[in-house]
Amino acid sequence: MAFARTCSVALIGVEGVVVEVQADLEPGVAAFTLVGLPDKSLMESKDRVRAAVVNAGVQWPQKKLTVSLSPAFVPKSGSGFDLAVAVSVLGAAERIDPRSIADLVFIGELGLDGRVRPVRGVLPAVLAAAEAGYRQVVVPEQTAGEASLVPGVSVLGVRSLAQLIAVLADEPVPDEPREDPGDGPDAMLAGLVVPGAGVGTGIVPDAAGGERGPDLADVAGQTTARTALEVAAAGGHHVLLSGPPGAGKTMLAERLPGILPPLTGQESLEVTAVHSVAGILPPGEPLVRAAPYCAPHHSATMQALVGGGNGLPRPGAVSLAHRGVLFLDEAPEFAGRALDALRQPLESGHVVVARSAGVVRLPARFLMVLAANPCPCGRHGGGPGPGCECPPSAVRRYQARLSGPLLDRVDLRAGVQPVQRADLLGQGGRGENSAVVAARVLAARARAALRYEGTSWRLNSQVPGHELRTRWPVGPGALAAAERDLERGILTARGLDRVLRVAWTVADLRGRDRPEEAEVALALEMRTGIPRGAPAPAGAS
Repeated sequence: MAFARTCSVALIGVEGVVVEVQADLEPGVAAFTLVGLPDKSLMESKDRVRAAVVNAGVQWPQKKLTVSLSPAFVPKSGSGFDLAVAVSVLGAAERIDPRSIADLVFIGELGLDGRVRPVRGVLPAVLAAAEAGYRQVVVPEQTAGEASLVPGVSVLGVRSLAQLIAVLADEPVPDEPREDPGDGPDAMLAGLVVPGAGVGTGIVPDAAGGERGPDLADVAGQTTARTALEVAAAGGHHVLLSGPPGAGKTMLAERLPGILPPLTGQESLEVTAVHSVAGILPPGEPLVRAAPYCAPHHSATMQALVGGGNGLPRPGAVSLAHRGVLFLDEAPEFAGRALDALRQPLESGHVVVARSAGVVRLPARFLMVLAANPCPCGRHGGGPGPGCECPPSAVRRYQARLSGPLLDRVDLRAGVQPVQRADLLGQGGRGENSAVVAARVLAARARAALRYEGTSWRLNSQVPGHELRTRWPVGPGALAAAERDLERGILTARGLDRVLRVAWTVADLRGRDRPEEAEVALALEMRTGIPRGAPAPAGAS
């Protein structure tokens, strides 16, 4: 009896589980049995591995072959186990030394000709291997850069199974030049990117080639909405933009990522892991450094928003917007169940999706921007132009599509009014550009991070209200107006906590040590929409 073992990684959502791949050869009728809860694509690896081994110039063992994937109770899916299965079989057949592969992790799909094809989810798989104590991984050449993002792990990128066999057997490595696809698509990249994923998920890539991205300087007027975006970016608060069609709600939301600080190293790894699993990581760009922006269509289902799919759930829009912006344009047009499903991730920063195949926990700490018209025709509330033709009952039904519990989790509500001719055609209505606002946001976040040093919080929106009230009290009498709104039923207890968080963000933007009455008044105005006569943060325009 001949035996060999090596390792690979099974992905469950964006978390990995190290799987031991064992191969056993015994005398008997030639057969290939694969056990360990594989799915259909993994069962088909038997044919891929056999053809790849033969085309790599190695004789296939004519014995009874059993390959086990352990632990057996963990579901395994995808073609990323092909490389580990092939290497374990070659070790059992003594083509390579079984001891040389016992502590290695192999991730990759095999083509029938022996080429090693890339797969999605390499970064979270290597992260899981590193956490389990493994320090050497073998991945397809195209994903070596992605795997190298994990510190403390030695990465070997291979182009073919023949090359890998030569490396493991300490033989001369055959020179196999990379195939040039010319002007056509590279078929080898099909394992990395889902066709049309960028359009289907609403993911907007960063501007490339030195092109200038969306800038706040392009926005004419809209002082209130610009202030709300600045406060949202500084404190991580959710925003509702309400106004008629064409007033600039989408234009404002698209410029919010431009004033967010760059992702930290840990945040970049988190975002890249999610995008790698989802198949929207651009080839050649292994690390996502800027805050993502995800804008799903209003016809998106609940599964598309929070995650789902056949078998184990896959990341939805809330996870694709992790550490970035989730923009829901025409928010009242979304299905009510889909919107209400956002309530859990808005509070916890993650989403737990339970399906028959298992339970998956996905990261979902995002900044949500809702855009809504005031009524079906969009002209309710007056203003220039033709008046609203919607009956009052239709207006009430339309506005009620955004449920109270969802709106109670939105800290900022800003009205977006039609742009006046003087603002649009002149220079008087132009405000600061994104770079200036981003610098002010970064300084405000630095003040908050210094205040919360030694805790698990970094943003004002993350701090529980009880902690803010007891450990970091506001100025004397600053909460008097908020307490009156609470007694009148204008604010809920959650709403009062959120007003307090926004007040701290406004104070950070103004460079003050604690919120006073003016900061609380502005927070109340942006929360309730009732004018309080509060000035905007310094520099906001």
